[in-house]
Amino acid sequence: MRRGAILLLAAAPALLSAAAPRAPRIVSINPCLDAVLVRVADPAQIASISAYSQYARASSIPRAVARRFNANAGTAEEVVALRPDLVVAGGHVAPATVAALARLRVPLAQYAVPATVEESVAQVRDLALRVGHPARGVALAARITAAASPVRGARLPAIIFGPGGLVPGAGTLPDDLLARAGYRNMSAAYGLARWDVLPLEHLVAAPPRIVFSVAAAEGGGDRAERHPALRRLAPGLRIAAFPARLLNCGGPTIVEAMRTLRAARPAAGARG
Repeated sequence: MRRGAILLLAAAPALLSAAAPRAPRIVSINPCLDAVLVRVADPAQIASISAYSQYARASSIPRAVARRFNANAGTAEEVVALRPDLVVAGGHVAPATVAALARLRVPLAQYAVPATVEESVAQVRDLALRVGHPARGVALAARITAAASPVRGARLPAIIFGPGGLVPGAGTLPDDLLARAGYRNMSAAYGLARWDVLPLEHLVAAPPRIVFSVAAAEGGGDRAERHPALRRLAPGLRIAAFPARLLNCGGPTIVEAMRTLRAARPAAGARG
């Protein structure tokens, strides 16, 4: 009896180890989710990330980090060949990929583009739970929430001027971030839809206090920044750089986006 108990105790660590579930092997086919995944999963769990994360303009993670992982273009053949335990994706996935994963009974977790900080934080927590590291999700969510704490005081009129004059309006994450950083998004005042193109004439007729420009961040100049009528409005109008990678993703990208928006506010406010 005593000898049997001793043998059982000696074998206990091995039995516990054998019973411990294996961490899921994950493939991401969305660059926004890549940014969350590399912060909440163990590197060994990540079988592949989106190929978009390998490009500086599209990536929400440092390229040096992205290059540590295999990249995929999101095709059914690529994803299936990696034999993942879980695939994470955005709201739109190719039907062939969905069908292939269903046949192999590989879970597919899809996350829509968040419209608010709260939605993004919920996604971070959920993804961290799915990959087996809920505490990391809680920590990252707390960091995002702290970075997005609202600024008090009067809101300065502003817009985010994306590629080709595309402006995010009400019901988008950039709109929520503008409000939290102390700005009033002028999209509604211009009569624009959720994502819409801002005609230059509207911008000249009723300029905001500040334009956050993707083109300025890329070292170029979009049509609005080059237009002489707009330049004559200075110093009443300020143009601040806003990188494209901050325009489309939530998650940890919110931290940098809020830092960029907040940094421009004192200078804009000082113009009276």
